[in-house]
Amino acid sequence: MSADPKTLSAGASDDAPLVQIEDLCVTFTGGRKPVQAVSGVTLSVPRGQVVALIGESGSGKSVTLRTLLRLHPERRTKMSGRVLVGGRDVLGMGSRELCDYRGKTTSMIFQEPLLALDPVYPVGAQIIESIRRHDPSVSQAQAHQRALALFEQVRIPSPERRLQAYPHEMSGGMRQRAMIALALACRPQLLLADEPTTALDATVQIQILLLLRELQRELGLSVIFVTHDIGAAVEVADRVAVMYGGRIVEEGTVRELIHRPQHPYTQALLGSRSHGAMTPGQRLQTIGGSPPDLANLPAGCSFAERCSRASDLCRQAQPEAREVVHSGSLGHRVRCFHAGPATPAAPLPPVGEEPHALA
Repeated sequence: MSADPKTLSAGASDDAPLVQIEDLCVTFTGGRKPVQAVSGVTLSVPRGQVVALIGESGSGKSVTLRTLLRLHPERRTKMSGRVLVGGRDVLGMGSRELCDYRGKTTSMIFQEPLLALDPVYPVGAQIIESIRRHDPSVSQAQAHQRALALFEQVRIPSPERRLQAYPHEMSGGMRQRAMIALALACRPQLLLADEPTTALDATVQIQILLLLRELQRELGLSVIFVTHDIGAAVEVADRVAVMYGGRIVEEGTVRELIHRPQHPYTQALLGSRSHGAMTPGQRLQTIGGSPPDLANLPAGCSFAERCSRASDLCRQAQPEAREVVHSGSLGHRVRCFHAGPATPAAPLPPVGEEPHALA
């Protein structure tokens, strides 16, 4: 029997990245003008690693993430490029294959679980339904036991009782843990986390970040983690991709981007963080201006109007991504004509030698 051609690609190799995104473009066509939400994104996610997407609202992070599950309205969305997950072509999947792929191969932790969970069914029933949908050989009793084990794994207190609870009967942190349990129910290879700590208070945020990192290591998951908070990315990620105006403007390991940021936007994001070395009365750095209008993107670099290094070339042409060569560089890439270390006039906040402060 011949193999399915959809599974024959470099992505199917165990040594290849689990996720390979090549020149992805996503355009929404439902409004008066097309909105180019993602422009030429190329990204890979190695097996068993965490890649964080960071940037301001409207930079294309969540759109990229949702494309991996094809959650955009098909009639109002144009997608081009290549998206492979485990060697399977996501953009070429039919509806039946897509239903099997969602939840089983790739699952998602949504930003607001109160909206993502069905309010008219107990949370446990939703997890049981997901398990049995993807594995009909599992009995109701077996699915119940697996759901109970998942609640214990994500450390929900009184798990047997909480399986019968409705989403509105849980606290924000508990709902987020239940959302993680639901995402892990069918043992996916890839976990997508769309700002999973945004709506939580600081203490619960730390707990959820610790839990996600522990589960990722324990289960060997590949994770794409979307966040506004560069500090959260530092805590959970192996690599970081910085997005702006629908493009990845810089990508590298956590250590490279924290200690050797090259793009002015990355440096500005780091400079806008509060840190322990700040003196009384010292003001945080700010990024002047506003993100670009994705329905009217400029011909040149989208960050040019907010960048102190911008030249006429930046406003006329779009820079290509290029490798940054330095000692210990591991695929550090930047999209900028004038990339380089920050100037003394705009120092970066100090970051400890060990980036994972929660370890």
